[in-house]
Amino acid sequence: MICASLGAATIAGCATVAADTDYRQAALDMIRQDFHSAGPATVERVAVRDEAQQLCSQYPKERPPEVVARIEAAQLAAVKAPADGKYLGAWQEGEKIAQNGRGMQSSDAVGAVNGGNCYACHQISKKEISFGNIGPSLYQYGKLRGNSDATLSYTWNKLYNAQAYSACSNMPRFGHNGILTEAQLKDVMALLLDPKSPVNE
Repeated sequence: MICASLGAATIAGCATVAADTDYRQAALDMIRQDFHSAGPATVERVAVRDEAQQLCSQYPKERPPEVVARIEAAQLAAVKAPADGKYLGAWQEGEKIAQNGRGMQSSDAVGAVNGGNCYACHQISKKEISFGNIGPSLYQYGKLRGNSDATLSYTWNKLYNAQAYSACSNMPRFGHNGILTEAQLKDVMALLLDPKSPVNE
């Protein structure tokens, strides 16, 4: 059991988890029976959860500090840096990715290019007036932070797997879950950090 190794502070919660085991198994069985894979929308995406997803479901609101630390450490360790060591692509392509909300739906072809849908949650460029605010404004992201090695690494890690810094974040794990390719992540990095990007005007 996951919670058994998290310390005495979580033992009380373990009893609830044990009581819910039959219900959860029944739900998974129902999903596998009634949900059929179509395109990139597979049964595994719905039914198979990694440890971070399990812990976030187990603690949907308040999370013991040791659970938060465990999730963040594991997710940071799973981040893959760019193979060639270069973090920045083309900001123009990054803007297209940020604007594109398509991807990983049953109507998409397997292997089709996904978008990031970044504007759904963030203000990014002043030229775009339709944006969400569930996430912080990223306008002037690079202008305010520069592009030191630490900034490059942090930004890459955050895009690749947001839970590396914020356990159970609402932000998709773009690299970790294969939503965006390495090249796409580099383009979004450039959108945020390239001094010539409209983000940094």
